[in-house]
Amino acid sequence: MEQNSSHSPIKRIAFIGNYLPRQCGIATFTTDLCEAIAAEHSDTTCIAVPVNDIEGGYAYPSRVRFELVEKDIESYHRGADFLNINSVDLVSLQFEYGIFGGRTGSHILALLRELRMPIVTTLHTILREPDQHQRRVLEEVAALSDRLVVMTRRGAEFLEEIYHVLPDKIDIIPHGIPDIPFVDPSFHKDLFGVEGKTVLLSFGLLSANKGIENVIAALPAILAKHPNVVYFIVGATHPHVLRHDGEAYRLSLQWLAQEKGVEGQVIFYNRFVSLEELVEFIGVTDIYITPYLNPAQIVSGTLAYTVGAGKAVISTPYWHAEEMLAEERGVLVPFRDSTALAEQVIELLDNEAKRNGMRKRAYLYGREMIWPQVARQYMNSFQRAKVERRHFSPPGFMVKALDKSPAELPPLKLDHLRRMTDDTGMLQHAIFTVPNYCEGYTIDDNARALMVSTLLEELGTEETADLTSRYFAFVWYAFNTETRRFRNFMSYQRNWLEKNGSEDSHGRTLWALGTVLGRSNTPALQSMAGWVFEKALPAILKTTSPRAWAFALIGIDEYLHRFAGDRRVTQTREELAGRLLRLYQKNRAEEWHWYEESLTYCNAALPHALLMCGHGMPNNSMTDAALESLKWLANLQRADTSGGHFVPIGSNGFYRRGGERARFDQQPVEAQAMISACLAAHRVTGDKNWHKEARRAFDWFLGRNDLNLSIYDPTTGGCRDGLHPDRPNENQGAESSLAFLQAVLELRLAETTFLSVETGAR
Repeated sequence: MEQNSSHSPIKRIAFIGNYLPRQCGIATFTTDLCEAIAAEHSDTTCIAVPVNDIEGGYAYPSRVRFELVEKDIESYHRGADFLNINSVDLVSLQFEYGIFGGRTGSHILALLRELRMPIVTTLHTILREPDQHQRRVLEEVAALSDRLVVMTRRGAEFLEEIYHVLPDKIDIIPHGIPDIPFVDPSFHKDLFGVEGKTVLLSFGLLSANKGIENVIAALPAILAKHPNVVYFIVGATHPHVLRHDGEAYRLSLQWLAQEKGVEGQVIFYNRFVSLEELVEFIGVTDIYITPYLNPAQIVSGTLAYTVGAGKAVISTPYWHAEEMLAEERGVLVPFRDSTALAEQVIELLDNEAKRNGMRKRAYLYGREMIWPQVARQYMNSFQRAKVERRHFSPPGFMVKALDKSPAELPPLKLDHLRRMTDDTGMLQHAIFTVPNYCEGYTIDDNARALMVSTLLEELGTEETADLTSRYFAFVWYAFNTETRRFRNFMSYQRNWLEKNGSEDSHGRTLWALGTVLGRSNTPALQSMAGWVFEKALPAILKTTSPRAWAFALIGIDEYLHRFAGDRRVTQTREELAGRLLRLYQKNRAEEWHWYEESLTYCNAALPHALLMCGHGMPNNSMTDAALESLKWLANLQRADTSGGHFVPIGSNGFYRRGGERARFDQQPVEAQAMISACLAAHRVTGDKNWHKEARRAFDWFLGRNDLNLSIYDPTTGGCRDGLHPDRPNENQGAESSLAFLQAVLELRLAETTFLSVETGAR
């Protein structure tokens, strides 16, 4: 292997992850790793590709060559193009769910799938109990990576046992640390004005999961025995915490110190310190404390720094600490136990020999963790990845056939959505591309718009919070607290035109609310949506429309992804799903696999809803019926041509059993309903043919239809209102435009979340 690798040196490496001067642990690690590799291998060019979480980015050094925008998936596609055309030999990815856009960091998959060079991924988080989205993202990251780097043995065990990664693909390389000399803590104490004091230290970006309050609570007992102790808390509040919660946590710590009477012994350094400053802080420390609250932390850079510097360490038993502090390299205390913490601090301060022995063992252990050593280990992993890629990949391996890499989805264009939205909400109709005020508004369209804006939030699209707020405000206002039903039609003068809306509009609004509750991460929106959802749900049981049931059931499924223990909602699902199944069993015949005597509108919503219920409850009879009816519908809606394009049931007469099927007018909502249902079938079954069915239905929007004319208008971002026998309907109303947007968003989310067939073969 070494001989092969010497013939093909790695000349250019791209490091993807946060980067200094952004203030976070991943940024520090990525920068240190990149610089260490560059220092050890002067013949290798190292470039950085950071992720920006703020508009305008950061004042990066010249090593940064391309910047990703966290929530803009198009920037990830552009990033892949940049790396592919700039002769990059290998990519070193720092993976952490929270730094990339999309649900659980799924946007990074869009970049990884398109890269043509080996990928070595360092995993900074490996969850023991991932949810379905976290599991899928990490499994695909693992599949797309040629090698995986973990920093602990436990991390390797998790990858093998939980994510089924082969052990030969995993390298264990410790967290790198600066090479700090083993010095007496008293040597630098004059720099901080603490001569003669015993210094306890905790450092890192401040957030509520750090458990600092438990150290402050322990101080009175410590000071009673050792009154010369001071406690340094070094680090700025985490930028994300600062943006959402301000300095609430830091203030709570200051108030606690005052309450305990130890404010004179607690010293806050509220800023992001440089490496040089950090070395000085570590140098004056007698005991370092990591009182984290959660065991599920696979790596801690701050712990690695202090162990490697030969400091006495007391920590709670999170995963990395258990491994780092084994063999008497430190002391573990129970979570949230300030009494035990105080006892251990006192024990170490009373026993200097024990403390110094611990320091020496830690320092010697850390010699393998200094950055030059770690850089060499990483380069060995990089070389192995390159050799393995060359050995196992046949020529043209990265060139995908069209069926493996379908046509790109159109870029998101929200111009028409905004044009159709005013201060009240989404207007119902348009005359060509101009909003038609005469037709006013409907809850149907604003519920659809609320779903679309929620999917935009999940996809990470910027500046959609204002849209979500308007659509939700309309839904909130539409709810009639007396009847527990939603009004539907509102005039342009903001007058409701009815007391209660249709049953379908009620079900569709429950679908939208369930989507908000299952997918949005905006607390205020969730609280309000939860209240309306709870009040409006019982009324769905009094309805008779199967489509109203189906819409509500899809919303219930979304809701139960996050609130699976809600018994009342579960019972409602069981009742409505039972009704749908009985309808199917009653109407099904050998040549008619359907729920009713006719096919009308939003047909695919019926099998979609039953499939979600069958999968979630679980109920095999429901799942089988759903897949059978969806397959029948898919075959029915396929043209008798070689291409077999999508032909939805026409709205000009629909299709009654034994009668003539209406070919026109074809409606965009039919394509959207089919796309949603087929993507759900793909998620449940893993059968790639369902994804192909979804793309076939989507291509109808783009011109693969009876008239070979595009229904989607790329100049406006809107969608024409349907397909007549001789022409498209040129009006771009809310229902049609939202159907297109929902379809493209669901496909994009599927693209960035679910395992693709080709990556499984890697």
